[in-house]
Amino acid sequence: MQHNAPPEAPAGCPAHRNVPLFGPEFGADPQRHYDRLRRMGPSAPVDIAPDVEVELVTSYDAALYILHNPAWFVRDSRRWNALKEGRVPRDSPALPMLGHRPNALFADGAAHARLRQAITDSLATIDEIRLVRLVQRSADYLVSRFADEPHGRAELMADYAQPLPLLVFSELFGCPPEIGDRVIAGIRGIFEGAPGADEVLSGALTDLIALKHLRPGADLTTRLLEHSARLSDEEVLHQLVTLLSGGTLPLAAAIGTGTALYLDADWPAGLPVEDAIMRTLWHYAPIANYAAHYPVQDVELGSRTLRAGDPVLISFAGANTDPKLTEHREQLSAKSHLAFGAGPHACPAKDPALLIAVHAVESLLNRLPDVVIAATLGELCWNPAPWTRAPASLPVRFSPRAVPSATATEVSGAREAPGASGFPDGCFDLASSPSVAAPAPHHGKGMFSRFLAWARGD
Repeated sequence: MQHNAPPEAPAGCPAHRNVPLFGPEFGADPQRHYDRLRRMGPSAPVDIAPDVEVELVTSYDAALYILHNPAWFVRDSRRWNALKEGRVPRDSPALPMLGHRPNALFADGAAHARLRQAITDSLATIDEIRLVRLVQRSADYLVSRFADEPHGRAELMADYAQPLPLLVFSELFGCPPEIGDRVIAGIRGIFEGAPGADEVLSGALTDLIALKHLRPGADLTTRLLEHSARLSDEEVLHQLVTLLSGGTLPLAAAIGTGTALYLDADWPAGLPVEDAIMRTLWHYAPIANYAAHYPVQDVELGSRTLRAGDPVLISFAGANTDPKLTEHREQLSAKSHLAFGAGPHACPAKDPALLIAVHAVESLLNRLPDVVIAATLGELCWNPAPWTRAPASLPVRFSPRAVPSATATEVSGAREAPGASGFPDGCFDLASSPSVAAPAPHHGKGMFSRFLAWARGD
């Protein structure tokens, strides 16, 4: 595939240094980094982490070309040249994201088709009405933990957007309280880089799988175990990890950004939450830069040679905002974005994910109809990691109230202008605010146990 591009800067000149795709400068303005990369062609070398170079594709057309050509671009990261040659630091934050795992994400051909079929068939058994109720019940619980506090403040990323998908997935997996606590602790620990988190998550899922052999249920774990693909217990474990890692952090990003968009003063009154989520997917892709591919042979892309075995990452965020799309925007479907990927590895859970994101935002707005954010969307602080685009924090203020159970899904649309919240401009540091009380201790019970106890009325 040929793309015209300006010639590369000569090796050794300052302009030849790779663009770093991590840290506060990138997090503050990733679009500026993508614009700079586009001037180099459809792809360009970047550092995805210290001392870890990858080729990043920012062109929409080139991204589609790679995503739809699995024969030339495979996903098995055991082909990664630098990793095989010991040139990737052992403690690199890129390794947990790009290192091989025996799941559908890193599989190709028949092996991928077998694992993916088990996942898609299992996801197809999710009842949408039940899923909406799970989201609403999780929303009720999380909002109830801060809605009646006299200060009327919350940090929605930590208090709402991040835990909600974890509660929903723990129920979908059929977790009992103690195992659900460990699943949530493990996946949170992996995202935060906590030592031993992998072992905590693996141990919890191993116990869950053993339990479902003894007591099967109407849940995703049982569906995977009973699927005709005859997955081993280890394969089931890794597919559950894939669903957790691919579903929880991106969903938290979509919920947080969608809420911030909807509450921003520039959001047109009357537009539904679905529009805010769709704009999030186009302009703030929750999975921003990922989907590593490895050419099976050298490939020419514009003026660049993509070497066999070197990682080629897709910038879903860069591709979705490719200026070339502006000329053809009216010809594109609203779902033509690449936030869920494309081709054989496209996200198999996009429909449940959209439903969870939309109802999570709607449920929040129903329960706190006068909620306002601290500042404009442009003044928020953002996650500095390359993998996801999400607010680092989303401070809000509202009138304290007791929160009833969900009875409707309509959104009141009541909003105030930015600044009415009384927060200072810029990033709000929840930890340093004396008026925001920390949650009370719960005598060793984890989040899922407390949630289920609340749901039972204990």
